[in-house]
Amino acid sequence: MLRLIVLLTATLAAPPAATAPAPAAPSAHPASAQLAASGMERGRPPEAAIHWRRSLALGRPNRGRLAGGVELPTAGTHFVTVDPVTGTSPNRAWRRNGTDRLVEVLLRVAAEHAAAHPGAPRLVVGDLSRPRGGRFGPEYGGDGHRSHQNGLDADVYYPRRDGLERVPARVAQIDRRLAQELVGRFVHAGAQYVFVGPRTGLRGPGKVVLTLANHDDHLHVRIRPVPRARR
Repeated sequence: MLRLIVLLTATLAAPPAATAPAPAAPSAHPASAQLAASGMERGRPPEAAIHWRRSLALGRPNRGRLAGGVELPTAGTHFVTVDPVTGTSPNRAWRRNGTDRLVEVLLRVAAEHAAAHPGAPRLVVGDLSRPRGGRFGPEYGGDGHRSHQNGLDADVYYPRRDGLERVPARVAQIDRRLAQELVGRFVHAGAQYVFVGPRTGLRGPGKVVLTLANHDDHLHVRIRPVPRARR
């Protein structure tokens, strides 16, 4: 009897069993986290923060300047940026400036691409121009650019077959169907030139879509300058 009383007393005095901790919430996808940091958590797309202003492309793409440049955000609803020198995302701010019309074309093509391919990776954008344009040669990292000087040029990496928002390392990694559609979208948007790599097999109107060495991982779009009289 005494042993029963002791056992009951010990049982009642024992602390309740510890409750298992609730499972941690799954971490956000890096892309989702980047969008949230850019303003999506407030219900505003990152593009809403763009400081729009009237721009002027002065001189030529290979010898020119940019006045009133517009900075493309680090990432948006339908695009991300990548630094071609470091291979990391996002691209540095001073490498992603263009005319207001160039930025508008990039956003429009990215939105059309996303609408046509729901769930597909976002457009991967590389270099545009420096904030005031001007020389953008090897002294600024990597191979540099002979053009990209007056805010009319942008590099866009071909979509990858594996769906990663990264620079394709080999032609075999390119989703050629999506890449060809992308070329067509820029042509339809009024591009003056779309330069593509000779090994990509991408095609388009002969006076607009041209092959160019060192473009097997990205296309180079150049929009037409807007005559000042139309501004």
